[in-house]
Amino acid sequence: MSSAPTPHGLHFVTETPVPGLAVAERRVERPEATIICIHGGLDRGGSFARLARRTDRFDLVTYDRRGYQGSRALAPLGLANHVGDLIALARHEDEDRTIIFFGHSYGGVVAYGAAIAEPSVARLVVTYEAPLPWILRRSGTSAALGDDPQLEAEKFFRRIVSDGAWEHLSERERDSRRRDGPALVDDLTSLHTTPPPFDMAALTVPAVYVYGDILAPDFYRSLCAELTTINPLIQSREVTNAAHGAHLSIPDQLAALIGELWDEKCASA
Repeated sequence: MSSAPTPHGLHFVTETPVPGLAVAERRVERPEATIICIHGGLDRGGSFARLARRTDRFDLVTYDRRGYQGSRALAPLGLANHVGDLIALARHEDEDRTIIFFGHSYGGVVAYGAAIAEPSVARLVVTYEAPLPWILRRSGTSAALGDDPQLEAEKFFRRIVSDGAWEHLSERERDSRRRDGPALVDDLTSLHTTPPPFDMAALTVPAVYVYGDILAPDFYRSLCAELTTINPLIQSREVTNAAHGAHLSIPDQLAALIGELWDEKCASA
């Protein structure tokens, strides 16, 4: 059951399988499947609103991951708990509901982790520029983090979005991002564990790694070649005129691609 619309046009869900998890949704009349969107570091579920408005074939569920925005009070953090939250959300859908995971950036790591831990909860995994440094690390990135999570949040925002975008935020918005700093640091730290978080060879759910042609396409082509070698189930797609925030900048193109990938999955079943 949903309450009033969010500022993004989605609807908050009043009853969730994980108490304290802020969940929102957009439902359509005759859905072919449900897309569950998982956001990346220093983001929040509302950023998928543009994508939601363009997915009329599918129900869409999105949420603030624990430690972020509306789910900031939910503890403890950790990749295993993010994976558990996603599995709980997928199971909470009707039993006959078919699930597609769409994970953006670190959300893709969560999507892969959930599909490996519980293969039955999703029929298709689509990720966009998910960081997998234990398979291939991009040059210029570092695992080193400072002692101030709030400062790390500001530095991350400036690096990933832009200095100008940070300067245009209100002080309230900057404070909100800074308060997500502990969750961001936890995300980044979890990518550099020994042993790695999981083995991509263990993935048995069809998956497509999507990336754009603006930010380091050569790196992503190399990463996708490694992924296909590790696990032939993992395909890849390059999207034109797409930067890292594709769900914000090219939602029409991204929605069409998810629909196309779903059609291909159904045709091959």
